Amino acid sequence: MQQLSGTDHVSLFSERRTMYNHVATLSIYDVSTAPGGKVRFKDILQHFEQRLYLHPVFRQKLVSVPFGLDRPYWVASGDIDLDFHVRHIALPAPGDWRQLMIQVARLHSRPLDRTKPLWEVYVIEGLDNIPNLPPGAFAVFLKIHHAVVDGMAAIHLFEQLHSDSPEVRESKPLQPVIVDRDPLAVEVAAQALIHAVQRVGKVSRLATTIGRRVINARLDSIGRAAPDSEDVLAKLGKVPKTRFSERVSGNRVVDGFGMPISRIKRIRDKVPGATLNDVFIAVAGGGVRNYLLAKNELPEESLRALMPISLRTDASAGGNDVAGVPVPVRSDIADPIERLKAAYEGARASKANAETLGLDLLKNLLDVLPPPVVNFALDKFMLPSINMTVSNVRGPDKAIYLAGAKAMCLYPVSIPGDGGGLNITGVSYNRVMWVSAVSCRNMMPDPGFFLECLRGAWLELLAAADALDTSVVPSGQPKRALTTADKTRAVPKRNPATKLKSAAKRVPKRK
Repeated sequence: MQQLSGTDHVSLFSERRTMYNHVATLSIYDVSTAPGGKVRFKDILQHFEQRLYLHPVFRQKLVSVPFGLDRPYWVASGDIDLDFHVRHIALPAPGDWRQLMIQVARLHSRPLDRTKPLWEVYVIEGLDNIPNLPPGAFAVFLKIHHAVVDGMAAIHLFEQLHSDSPEVRESKPLQPVIVDRDPLAVEVAAQALIHAVQRVGKVSRLATTIGRRVINARLDSIGRAAPDSEDVLAKLGKVPKTRFSERVSGNRVVDGFGMPISRIKRIRDKVPGATLNDVFIAVAGGGVRNYLLAKNELPEESLRALMPISLRTDASAGGNDVAGVPVPVRSDIADPIERLKAAYEGARASKANAETLGLDLLKNLLDVLPPPVVNFALDKFMLPSINMTVSNVRGPDKAIYLAGAKAMCLYPVSIPGDGGGLNITGVSYNRVMWVSAVSCRNMMPDPGFFLECLRGAWLELLAAADALDTSVVPSGQPKRALTTADKTRAVPKRNPATKLKSAAKRVPKRK
């Protein structure tokens, strides 16, 4: 039995009827690599059954403390109802990309059953009208609660559920698992009283630490020479209001595309000091700029995003070990190269300020403050300081397989929240950064058009970086000439009803 950390718990108690805090992955598989060139649903069930013992999160269920006096506990269950957790559905004809995105959005809009371990898998067939997919391709939508995993832990879990070879190996003997008994109410209540007494001392020590860090942060910002550095204490909360600043509805929208890692590096090499993360922020800022500009809603000041920062050293551990800092996405800058440079400087300054305060500050606060106080602090201080979330996580570098079928892509599907109703997340897999935008249907009724805006920002930045130097790119990769179609897509039309030009940009070609 293990008690949830404060960070894990916030994912549970901040949920409400229109906002559920689960994360997900969407992957599409090529069955031609599997033995016999086909994969049946029972093959997928068997594949999962053989791997569920690899991580305890698949067996953990919640046990609450009476009257909410303390954080809940994870209790290891002895049984997993595989038929409940792994489900089989199909798209109706014609089975195109838009239908797949709608289905994923619907699945992502539903809460997880808290009486069961907090994960679900949907095997989706009927992908018959998506260009460049081989015959028989299927998708898997894996949904798991954020209280169980953060970004790095989720990717580690995803890798464990796959194999590194298309070879279907013989079943391993079942591994022994440790099963907990359900604790008695009096036991958890007694622990709650002990923790309440311990919390008094922790609050006192943390208050002293925070006071010292705030003073140091002020002194550091005053003495800092860089004129463009931002004082996170002074700037916090000063963000423009946009359509993403309201409370989210219960209906999600999702769309995504892929950016080759080699081209991201090609851009990064043109701006000294810039990182892959800076390129990602610049693309996100350009995408939201294009979208709001097309709707005559672009504020003069840059939008600000919450950028998660992993604190963990062991991805195999479950739960959350993550911090977050607000960073400007520089949606106020039209030139893509200048936007990238400004994103680099802004992210560096924000992280430096956050490190002065301590990246573990929020984590420590969540561990000692009662949930009502945390909710108040989030509503009054955290949410007004951001417009969106921008995040990217490193995933598997090589191809991985499920029941012999090769995973062709790996889209992250994350959480839009109140006050920050747009989430742009990327996961690198097999030399491509797979990017997804997730929002609320009321805020973004046209996710296909937003995707065109986001891809347009990516192509603008790629073209601008290539134009900086006519010589060979430092990475040694030959430059890709933009086609007429690319140049057209680089500046999206204003009409929000613009349809996606091609679903082929979102899934890799069969090799």
